[in-house]
Parts: sequence; structure tokens; C-alpha cells
Amino acid sequence: MRLSRRALLAATTAATALTATSPAHPAERRRQLRTGFENLAASSYAQLSGQRTGIVTNPTGITRDVRHIVDVMHADDRVNLTAVFGPEHGFRGTAQAGGSEGRYDDPATGLPVYDTYLKSGQPLADIFTASNVDTVVFDIQDVGARFYTYIWTLYDCMEAARLAGKRFVVLDRPNPVTGRSAEGPVLHKEFATFVGRQPISQAHGMTVAELARLFNEEFLTAPVELGTVRMTGWKRSEFYDAGGLPWVPPSPNMPTPDTALVYAGTCLFEGTNLSEGRGTTRPFELLGAEGIDGRWAAAANELALPGVHFREAYFAPTFSKFQGKTVGGVQLHVHDRNAFDPVRTGVALLVTARKVWSGFTWRSDNWIDKLTGSTLVRTMIDAGAGADEVVASWQEELAAFRRVRREYLLYR
Repeated sequence: MRLSRRALLAATTAATALTATSPAHPAERRRQLRTGFENLAASSYAQLSGQRTGIVTNPTGITRDVRHIVDVMHADDRVNLTAVFGPEHGFRGTAQAGGSEGRYDDPATGLPVYDTYLKSGQPLADIFTASNVDTVVFDIQDVGARFYTYIWTLYDCMEAARLAGKRFVVLDRPNPVTGRSAEGPVLHKEFATFVGRQPISQAHGMTVAELARLFNEEFLTAPVELGTVRMTGWKRSEFYDAGGLPWVPPSPNMPTPDTALVYAGTCLFEGTNLSEGRGTTRPFELLGAEGIDGRWAAAANELALPGVHFREAYFAPTFSKFQGKTVGGVQLHVHDRNAFDPVRTGVALLVTARKVWSGFTWRSDNWIDKLTGSTLVRTMIDAGAGADEVVASWQEELAAFRRVRREYLLYR
């Protein structure tokens, strides 16, 4: 029997999905994390059988041995991959924040790549129709924060697939900061933007497949024909490094899982005139501005926030705010990530920055309201509220969201 190159690659992919980096102990082998894609490949792509398939993905859509799943699927006779859809930063990841790659043919595979960034509703449905696919697949690594836009790409693509009469299949990956709990304020619908389409909490504590189930039943105009391919061997209490998966930055300023750990809180500094560390090697872990000195770190440390210390830090961003200027501020050092609360920490840093630095201002467009989901955080801080008082103010809405969220969880 002769095997084609594609058949050999298919066999290799299935074997990798089943055996890669398996621990020796039988109990541990049963718990070896396998992503949605690994389980899909191991099933001979059963959910995509007979379907012209398009996939929404980016550089995080990789196998355990860091091959891109588009390259793997394209080489596999068991699946008919006919199109790719690129989000913010692009399918191959060549664009910075607020950019995309546009429409082109992928040089590696020859597949048409369509641009989904900032497209939604009927215009995005028209792209799915023009691509002539039967099923749209989604596989992108999320970081667990409401304002990380890939989950709203997921939402928009689900709605567009429904309008275009397409099936939609989500391949699951871990929430890198665990799925233990939802935290932070819940979005108010009048503040809906691409950094928050629907009323979920700031740190949602869900995987993308769980979010897809939530979106489908609670928020879409009508349900799309939805399929999910679950992970196996993932626990809600586990951080990203527990799974043995390689980390690929989901966007240029999300270089490590440590970045994701703090992002749900410190991204709030995008709504201020302080640098959130873009243009440094530690975005969202370094925060600062001209004129800030060691008093900010001292004030933050006095709060004795759980799981984190603050170091007086000075840095010169190579782009974004304060490009080429040396600024002072803090670096977060998380020493107990199980105790660390990124949202409470972010609010506490806003409160202390405002107290110790007379130059503190919000962005003139009140972007902080889009990030937090209402005027509440901004107005309470301006009125002199402390971090604990601000956090207490959203607990009732958060409890209501947690009750809804519970219905859509897939893992223990």
C-alpha cells in the first residue's frame, strides 16, 4: 500500500495528539492535557467530515510541537480546509495592535486569507458566504479578560455564521490564568464596544468553548449551529504552565503567561495618561509616567495586597506612551498567583497612582469606562473611594453573572 505525503502527515498528527509528552505514570497519563485541536485530529476530524472548512485563527493555533494547525490541516486528506479568516494582528501575526493583514493568499498553503478585524454582522456574514465554506472553525488562545478582543471576534463570527447559514465549531484551549472564578465589574450594555460586546465580568474565568456556549444561549440574536471540541485533562484550577503547552504570544504585547496573569487588572491603565508598559519587555507588568517616583510603589505595598509586591521601577518605552523617555513607576512581582487578584490589584494601583502623582488624568475619551464597563470605577475613584470600596460596589452584579456562567462550564 502506498501512502501519500498528506496521509503520512495525518498519521503523524494523530500519533502526536495521542502520545506527545505523556507522563509515565498511568494516572497522570489519563490527565495529560489535550487541546481541542488534538482531540479533533485524533478523531480523524469527525466533526468536519464532508465539510468545506474555514478557520478563524492566529499564531496561537499550534500543535504541541509548534506546527501551525492550518499547515497541518492543509496537508491532511481527512479534512477539506479551504479558507482562513484572520483577526486583529492577522492570521500569521504580522500586524501590531489595531491592525490586520488584509485579504491575501497565504504563501505557505495557497489558501485564501480573509480579514475579519473590525467586521461584524452582515458584512462579516458576506465574507463567510463569499468563502464558500460550510463550517467555520475557531481556534485562538484567549487570556481570560473581557477586553481582550479575540473573544469578541468569536462572538462576531458566531453571529455572522448564523446569518450566513454556516455551522460553527470551537476548538478549546486553556484559560491561562485558570477558570476558578469570575472577577471584576460586569459590562453595562450601553458601554458595549469591541473591548466588550456583552455583559460578562472583567475576568471571566471561562474557556473559549464555554464562552461560545454562553454567547449562543444568552446573547446571540438567535443560536448558531454550534459544535465544540473539548479539551481533556484540564482542571479549572490550573495555570497555563501546568499543561506543558508551548506559549505563543496571542498578540505582540502579550509575550508570556505572566503578562496574562496581570492583564485583567493593569490593562486599565490604557484608560489613563500613564504608560501600561507597551514598548518594554514587560508590558502590563511595568506601569509609569514622567514625574512618578518611589512613593507609588511604597503606597501600593502599604495595602498588603494578596500575592503581589511592587518594586520602584524606571523604564524607557520604545513605542507608545512616553516613547524614548525615561519614566518612573512600578513593576508588579506576583509571588503567590493563587492568592493574587488582578482586578482588585489594578483598581488599587489606579487609586494609589491618583493619590501620589498630581499629574494623573483619565484619557479624554473616558476609555476607562469602556474597559471597566460603566462609569462606576472612574467616578468612585474621582470621588476619593478606596480600592475595597470600589470592589464592593460591583459584587451584586458579579454574583448574578456567576450564576449565569455556572450553567455553561465544561470542566471541573
